Parts: sequence; structure tokens; C-alpha cells
Amino acid sequence: MGNSQSRSGRTFRSQFLPQEQAEVDRLFDILASDSRSPQASPRSFSLQALKGHVGGALPITMVSRLYNGMCRANVTGTSKGPSETVSQDQFTAAMSHLLKGNTQERSLVILQMISSTAGPVKVSEVQQFTEELVAAMVHVLDCRQELRGWTKQDAPGAPSRVQLMATQLLSEMKLPDGKKLLEPVQLDCVCDQATIEDWVFRAPHVATFLAIVIHKGLPLLSSSLSLATLIPERHVDQGRDFTSILDVLSVIYLNSHLPREQQDRWHLLFSSELHGHSFSQLCGHITHRGPCLALLKDLDGHVFGGFASCSWEVKPQFQGDNKCFLFSLSPHMAVYTCTGYNDHFMYLNHGQQTIPNGLGMGGQHGYFGLWIDVDFGNGHSKAKPACTTYGSPQLSAKEDFHFHSMEVWAVGDFSAQPVNTKSILDSNPEANILLEASGRSRHSEGLREVPDDM
Repeated sequence: MGNSQSRSGRTFRSQFLPQEQAEVDRLFDILASDSRSPQASPRSFSLQALKGHVGGALPITMVSRLYNGMCRANVTGTSKGPSETVSQDQFTAAMSHLLKGNTQERSLVILQMISSTAGPVKVSEVQQFTEELVAAMVHVLDCRQELRGWTKQDAPGAPSRVQLMATQLLSEMKLPDGKKLLEPVQLDCVCDQATIEDWVFRAPHVATFLAIVIHKGLPLLSSSLSLATLIPERHVDQGRDFTSILDVLSVIYLNSHLPREQQDRWHLLFSSELHGHSFSQLCGHITHRGPCLALLKDLDGHVFGGFASCSWEVKPQFQGDNKCFLFSLSPHMAVYTCTGYNDHFMYLNHGQQTIPNGLGMGGQHGYFGLWIDVDFGNGHSKAKPACTTYGSPQLSAKEDFHFHSMEVWAVGDFSAQPVNTKSILDSNPEANILLEASGRSRHSEGLREVPDDM
């Protein structure tokens, strides 16, 4: 790192390495050489030049916000208003602060991007900025074809996933009175720079999303950006593609709560769309497959699930550890970690007469934080006032819910193991005999997958 001497004769302390600074200078030269930029000394570039260079890679609103942050960069130390065009010092300063700066430096540029006027801003202005930032990040990754197999598609209805992510980011904000932003009425509250700085520190995705917008949108120093820990690679067995409940923003949110070693790739283990509405198929595809995320969408549109930090096993005891958590993706994004009250992290059982048969996480028998019944398509989420294991509220729209869509994704390094395509009843002959004697059919019989060697 060192000083970057501008052509105007002033010196600005750049935090870029020499080879990085050279790339920053090259981009400035391209922008300043544009016919829409002033052809005078000292050199600078205009908003129209920046818009023309970026093209369709970023929404116009985000390009304008970036430009505002640049032209209001104070590189002289004297109090001045925004300049009409962006000088080389201002460009370098804004990029250095956003990509390399500390929280204070980043928050100052962000505050300048939020409002075109100096001074505090309203929470409603921060909300608008956050929604535009999230949308711009998804837009540029889609434009550059770097969604890593996921989609940006939104389910019909409101709120959108962009709004949900923005709301989650805003929930990390502490207002000047020390209270968290929870109610719509608080949107009229005023935020000063200290509030924005604290928010940027508490919500690191804000800086990450801005870095993606710059790296991929301008583009600038794009080779220094790795998306591996932000967006996992999506793996679905060949010939078995489907429409997932998940979109890229939901994936980014959940992935940020996983252990580092499990953030690089996700592999589909089970989908009710592909493998059928069968509890036997669910068990056969998810047991002994390592850590995984299970999620479902109830008939009222709520999307929620849980992270199992250990392999699922069919047994009448609780299993798992305190790395497990429950989560909600819609109508709001939230993660609920272990309270330490008990160790009822995971439960999976089938074929027993005296204890519950199904998949559960948190709470207790008959009162789980999340329960998928052996009668597949039915479940419950009971939490009055909260799940004892995870502190989660009721995740579903109704306490006893019905669902059509369920998915389970293995996370991290995945080693393919033979899927148990047998019914669980095959390993319990006595239960099978009793079932046949009662005249009841085996509902999963017709849903067995054909072995590859047949």
C-alpha cells in the first residue's frame, strides 16, 4: 500500500496494492476518456460516462448511488459540497474505502450513497438503499452468469425475497436510542453516521454486497473476489433437475450461518417433486449422508426448516449437537440457534408403536419446534411461547400444517453413498407382517427407485 499521486498534484493515501492501483487507474482513464466526460484538466468523468461504461450490468439507480458516493468523496480535508464530476482522487478514495476500508470509512461512503444531502438520514431512506443494493447484487451476478446454479426467481406474492433480505439486514440496525429496528413506525427515525457505522459492522453482508456490485458491475478487481463461501455450488444428480423452493438470496442467507467447511457446495439429497411424497423415500435418501439442510413450504406459503449438523439416523433417541438450528425464510428471514435448555436437537424414527414416528427438531415428543409426520405431507410447529431447544416461534402459518414441497440438501464435501431404496419396513419384517395382516397397503411400495444396474 502507498501513496497514489493524482494528476491534479494532490496526494491521496490509497489502500490498494501497486498492481491493484494500476487497474484502478486504468479504469479511471477509460471513464475520463469517454466523450461524455469533460475534456479539461484536471481530468474527471461524468455520470453519463459511468452509466455508458457499466451498461446493463447494474440498475441505473445503483450506478447513480455509486456516482454520488464518488463525487462527494472529500480528498482535501476541507468541507466542500459534492463536485459536478469525479476526479481521480475521488474515484480512488471511494473505491479504496468501499473495498479496502474499515467500517468507519465504508459507512461514510455508504451514507453519501444513501442521500444526496449532507447530514443524518431517515431509516426509510436506508431501507430504500438496502433494497436497491440487494437487487443490484443479484442482478449483476445473474448478468455475469455467476449464480452458481441457483436462480433469482421470486415466488409470486409479497413480500419479495429482495425485500425479505433487506428487512433482515435492517433488523441488525440499532437506533440512536439503543433499540433495534422492529416496527414500521420506526422508519421515520433518523440515523446519524455513528448509527450507519454500527449497522455496517453488525450486518457484514452490506459491505459484501457492495463489493460484489463494484467488482462485477464496473467491473474492477474482479479476480480478487471469490464467491465460494458466499454462494455454494448447486449440485443435483444428472437428469434430475427440478424447480427448487430456494432462490439465491435464501441460499446466501442460510449459507452464512453454516460452518466454514460446509459453505462451498450443496448437493440435493431429497425432493418431494423428484422422489415422491413418501416418508420412506425421505428416510432412505437422507440417512447417513452427513450434515444437511431440510426445508419445506406449507400450503400458506411459509418456508422454513432446520439444519442438521450430523447425519440423520433412524432410531428412537434424540441425536445431533448444538450446531443445529431452525430457520425461517418466508414471511421473514431468521435463524434460531440452540438455547442450551435441552439436547433435543434432532429426531428421526419409523416403525415404532409406542413412540412418535416422524422427523423432528427441537421441543419434545408431541410438541416439536419442527415436526414432519410419518403421514407425509403433515406436520406441526409448536412454540408457546417458544421452542425450548431453539427459542424459535411457530414457523408455519398454522400450528398443524400441510405441505406439498420438501427438500433436503447435503452441505459441504459430499461423498456419494448408495441410497437405501428399500422401504424401512423391509428392515422390520414383524412390522411388515402386521401391516399385511391388517389389510393395509405399503404406500411407499410403488415409489421405489429402479436400481442403476437393472
